[in-house]
Amino acid sequence: MSVPANRKLWQGIAISFAIVFAYATVLSKLVHDWWTDENYSHGLLIPFIIGYILWTQRHKLASVPVKSATFLGGAAVILGLFGLWAGVAGAELYTQRLSLVLLLAGTVVYFWGVRLLRFLLVPFGLLVLAIPIPAIIFNQIAFPLQLFASRCAVYSMSLLGIPVLRQGNIIELKPLNSFETKKLEVVEACSGIRSLMTLLTLAVVFAYFTHSPSDEPPGSNKRFGWLRSYWFWRSTIIVISAVPIAILTNAFRVSGTGILAHYYGTQVADGFFHSFSGWAIYVVAFILLFGIGMILDRFRPAQSEGEQVERKSPEPESTVSISPVVSAEGSEL
Repeated sequence: MSVPANRKLWQGIAISFAIVFAYATVLSKLVHDWWTDENYSHGLLIPFIIGYILWTQRHKLASVPVKSATFLGGAAVILGLFGLWAGVAGAELYTQRLSLVLLLAGTVVYFWGVRLLRFLLVPFGLLVLAIPIPAIIFNQIAFPLQLFASRCAVYSMSLLGIPVLRQGNIIELKPLNSFETKKLEVVEACSGIRSLMTLLTLAVVFAYFTHSPSDEPPGSNKRFGWLRSYWFWRSTIIVISAVPIAILTNAFRVSGTGILAHYYGTQVADGFFHSFSGWAIYVVAFILLFGIGMILDRFRPAQSEGEQVERKSPEPESTVSISPVVSAEGSEL
């Protein structure tokens, strides 16, 4: 090993230890939330997914020319450390955790440049999606989803002629062969935000691993050249479509639970059916996500822009030199 390579190795080890030391408490609480909070249990897989992405792309990342941006990277590192201090002072975990992402991005820019950071946008995006959002924002998203799911359930039951009454996120119905009404509450766990966060992460992973950079048009490495790429718009549509898919599939689940509660009693909302329907909805949502990817590929142009450029480029003409043939008498033929 050469001296410069050895020096870079020790620099990387020293920086890693410094980051782990500064964020030890933040990282331990983050892992604890992944383990205990079912809304973000997918975060336990994120480090392994990021590690797999970095390992499969190691040759491509190594080929990126190093052009460090000392000022920009240093400013991002300082801002990240300031975010850590502000989060600790204000007892705000989300600020502390976001500061870690900013610090890592600034470190990459400081040593390797902005171009390498562009290749690491997906790993950083997955890390951001694995960070639990603040409770005040979480509730602002979850409660409207609870109301939407309960409205869909009441509408579906009304279409089937089932007498039902809704008060906020509480559904009041009368099961068959029952003399009293029962109440079903669309709680936070049934709002769909859990499947929304998980499906968003799954959509990013799905879009990334079905991406084909070999078909990107020429000039995609230039500034805003990625806007010409079919694969960029395909990935964007897949990730955005994860939001309505998660909301609608959860509304379908709540509607089905309400209908079954009318015919079989409210006990179907608990126990095995509740857990099974949750897993079944994940499967259905992923199938729909996969179907959108297939539809986009079905209507993809027959030739990528890069192939069209190659086809239009003229092939070098072969020049044939004809030398005069001299006969025995000395005349040219």
